Amino acid sequence: MTTALVLAAAAVAYLLWSRPAAPAGLPPLSPIADPVGRPLPPPNVRFRGGEDPYPSAGGFTPNPFIPWAIVAALLWMHLQDKPAPAPAPGPAPVVGLDLRGRFVGPDASQDAATTAALLEELAGQIEWDGSQTEPRLKTGAAFDDLRRSARELRTRGVSLGARQPAVRDAIKTFLDSEAGTEGGPVDAASRAKWVRAYRAVSAAAAEATR
Repeated sequence: MTTALVLAAAAVAYLLWSRPAAPAGLPPLSPIADPVGRPLPPPNVRFRGGEDPYPSAGGFTPNPFIPWAIVAALLWMHLQDKPAPAPAPGPAPVVGLDLRGRFVGPDASQDAATTAALLEELAGQIEWDGSQTEPRLKTGAAFDDLRRSARELRTRGVSLGARQPAVRDAIKTFLDSEAGTEGGPVDAASRAKWVRAYRAVSAAAAEATR
């Protein structure tokens, strides 16, 4: 931006300096006779030899392309001075349960995807069961048993908790905090807590696969 200001000042100074001088405004002088009484020729009348005995005061004639060149340079500097685009925002921080980096080993990505799919399905099953006239899952213990049974069926008996102990401990702490540890009867509000908690675990596991 400083360079652009310098060029602008140079353009103004150039235009002021190159202006032709203003006329003096004095009235024309009367013709003066030479020593023999003959009047001198009027100004700008050339003799036969081509010499002007009264040449007019010459002025500086500016190059008409220079101001346009300066304007073009100022425009180019203005375009170069545009601020660089802001960097793209990074991923949004995870609120609540964060399982990124907790899945380890050669099966880390597959285990994370399995956990995400399993908990989302459990949340859907518990939510659907609660909409029935006579729900089958009526206690917190039933919700937890459903999770264990579904995990065994989904993984053919492989314990994800044994293979991913850090994930197991993090999920247990989160579920105890969000859904509670009571295994007794649940009402609609408690069921909704379990559904939200399971879906939060599913989302955290899905985020860990990216």
